[in-house]
Amino acid sequence: MNRALAVLTAGAFLTLVIAVVGAGGPIAALPLGAAYTLLSVGGFWWVSRRARPALSAAYVAVQLALAFTTFALQPSVATTLFFVVLVSQCVLVLPRPATAAVVLLIPFAHAPMESWQAALREGVGLFASVLFAALITELLRREQQLRRDLAEAHQQLRDYAAQAERLATAQERNRVARDIHDGLGHSLTVVQMQVKAARAVLSSDPAKADDVLAKAQQLSEDALGAVRRSVHALREPRATGPLPEALGALAEEASAAGVPTRLDVSGTQRPLPDDAREALYRAAQEGLTNVRKHARAGRADLLLHYGEAAVRVEVRDDGVGGEASSAGFGLMGLRERAAQLGGRLHVESAPGAGCTLSMEVPG
Repeated sequence: MNRALAVLTAGAFLTLVIAVVGAGGPIAALPLGAAYTLLSVGGFWWVSRRARPALSAAYVAVQLALAFTTFALQPSVATTLFFVVLVSQCVLVLPRPATAAVVLLIPFAHAPMESWQAALREGVGLFASVLFAALITELLRREQQLRRDLAEAHQQLRDYAAQAERLATAQERNRVARDIHDGLGHSLTVVQMQVKAARAVLSSDPAKADDVLAKAQQLSEDALGAVRRSVHALREPRATGPLPEALGALAEEASAAGVPTRLDVSGTQRPLPDDAREALYRAAQEGLTNVRKHARAGRADLLLHYGEAAVRVEVRDDGVGGEASSAGFGLMGLRERAAQLGGRLHVESAPGAGCTLSMEVPG
């Protein structure tokens, strides 16, 4: 907009030069017009970037005096354009009341005319011209402001989208980490314990060692299948089966690994959302894995209870117990799963009294 006003000012001055030289007008109008043009082009650019009300008011006062004087010496289209440019600049740097005052003052440039009828006629025409310029400039100013606001809004949306993408990436990374720990980590733990058991009886009972190694081989194949399912789950939603059957398989697996485990299901069974089923299954899996790794337990109980508004899975053992801790990654992952579903995870353990891990989620 500033460039357009600068071009209009330069054109007005050129018109003034032609009017003065061609029609023999007063030469004094030229330096005044030149001063107005220089201030309008260079001075306004400097003033508009300072955004100081006093400086803007001083600039308008000087330009208004130059325009009035030049118009008095050479009333023409050129000096009328000076008023139009000045009003547009007022809209850009002055408050609306000050701009309105300038618009009302400019028509008095025709006051010195001999006939009041002519002065009124020309004054109304000049008033209409500068009022139109003020309105157009205000509309353009608002349009530019809307463009800036829209650009800022788009930038904020891009920032929010990038933030949401980073958050989604972090959540997905945590989910994959939990799946690896709860799935592959569990299977490898069982395989490791089977291999240790086989090595312990290898020299004294080769047949039993072979049987244990066969189970370890089967578990390793199951672990490989779990890895493949996890990779497949990254591309497509996971399919899930009935939770009691899955927990029954976990109980059999724990019993085969040396910790007799009994599954007890109570309440009215019903289908569960995939996320709830997965969380409860992982809680049971993590609890039984910890029993085999740390509890030195003689037996374990796996409980599944269907309540009215929630479903709870619980793992109990009669092991050595100890101080309950949430520092492990497995328990941290379970707490995250429970929190995401609006449920809770509770771990209770005491020396010599075994340990109880329970998770309850809505469902």
